[in-house]
Amino acid sequence: MAFLIGRKIKMDQIWNENGTVIPVTVVQAGPVTVTQVRTQEKDGYEAYQVGFEAAKEKNVSKALKGHFKDLGPFKHLKEFKKKGDQALNRGDVIDVSAFEKGQKVRVTGTEKGRGFQGVVKRHGFHGGPKSHGQKDRLRAPGSIGAGGHQRVIKGRKMAGRMGQDTVTLKKLPIIDIDTEKNILYVKGSLPGNNKSILYIETM
Repeated sequence: MAFLIGRKIKMDQIWNENGTVIPVTVVQAGPVTVTQVRTQEKDGYEAYQVGFEAAKEKNVSKALKGHFKDLGPFKHLKEFKKKGDQALNRGDVIDVSAFEKGQKVRVTGTEKGRGFQGVVKRHGFHGGPKSHGQKDRLRAPGSIGAGGHQRVIKGRKMAGRMGQDTVTLKKLPIIDIDTEKNILYVKGSLPGNNKSILYIETM
């Protein structure tokens, strides 16, 4: 079991030994520091809380400063459930060396926001008829249900804010690892803009 908090850098491509191009996402992964160990006896579950990226003292509350103590303030905190026999202690540092080339990982992030969108883009509606007499109805939603109950039924597909959802992608292979710069090259595209935060853990 291995896990890291990372920051998406960019999309890129790598050629393998056979000359085949592989699309990858370059991720600045870790290092992270274990800030708290959750135990079954005390918390009711087993997990590790880790911190990523140093934060400025003025941006950290007194409560968190007391929580971090000698480990230093962090910008991002995340808990990962304990799996397997891995035993970590408070203050341990995890970096990309915990992963292996070819290993499959689960990546969670927040996808790009697309703002307020209509039903054609948001839900894939085909739109209204393009015949004469249909002015300004091409991208309209059409009927939104019966009017006897004087309200719109919950779950109706309508226009609204699109994107900014939490997305988890599974079974993504690690194509390459740069241990000196703490960089992972993960196959395919990962959710979010460049510089967005990603949570990476082995399957």
